[in-house]
Amino acid sequence: MEIFQYEFMINAFIAGISIAILTSTLSLFVVVKRYAMLSDALAHISLLGVAIGFLFQISTIFTTIIISIIASIMIEYLRSYKKLYSDSMLSIFLSSALAFSVIIVSLSNSFNTSLFDYLFGSIVAITHEDILTILIFFILTLIFMIIYYKKLFLICFNEELAISAGINVRLINLIFTALIGALVAISIKIIGALLIGAIMIIPVVSALCLKKGFKITWILSTLFAILGVVIGLFLSFYISIPSGATIVIVLLSIFILTLIFSTRSR
Repeated sequence: MEIFQYEFMINAFIAGISIAILTSTLSLFVVVKRYAMLSDALAHISLLGVAIGFLFQISTIFTTIIISIIASIMIEYLRSYKKLYSDSMLSIFLSSALAFSVIIVSLSNSFNTSLFDYLFGSIVAITHEDILTILIFFILTLIFMIIYYKKLFLICFNEELAISAGINVRLINLIFTALIGALVAISIKIIGALLIGAIMIIPVVSALCLKKGFKITWILSTLFAILGVVIGLFLSFYISIPSGATIVIVLLSIFILTLIFSTRSR
């Protein structure tokens, strides 16, 4: 097929499918914990990392991951240790990071096409460095899930019971939130900072509409996410429209179909 004759499209498919698996895996726990706005907040915060990368002319993937992880740890610390309201705290972080991003980008004269790639996603922006970063993160996330899956499962559904069972809830929550931050950081190139929240939440909510067990819901959300990425990239290539927005529209269509199906099956 013509689409696979281009190296940047192969990179896009590898990155997109890997991100789809990661987002559906981690986001299921995010949705269950009723912390869905975390992804949107971190997406806007990640723009600060992009702006810093532009300002000092260093790798944006590195600065974005660092800033997103630091912010996610701070958010979780304030939520769990200081008992601040999650929605208010996320709003403060989101607005502040966005304000700093605008100022830094303005100072570095970086209002250009590269910035828009991070805002809305671009399939041609994926590099071998990005692929390597995503694959490393994929392995780290897999190791975390293998070790902490049962504990994280209990924490999501009954945090008090997890504490009474002797589980270090705060540490696991910190690590988990840091993984979400890193995931958002490595995803914005292909999806876009303004749209990453959609790919993290819509497949999971679509699967939840079908009201199956936890593992079946995870499998369905992963399939929906992969389907959205694959169809979205094909449409983006052949119709010449932005990849991130196309993927989100496909995922939205899947959500509508599952919603209709679940309503009719009652």
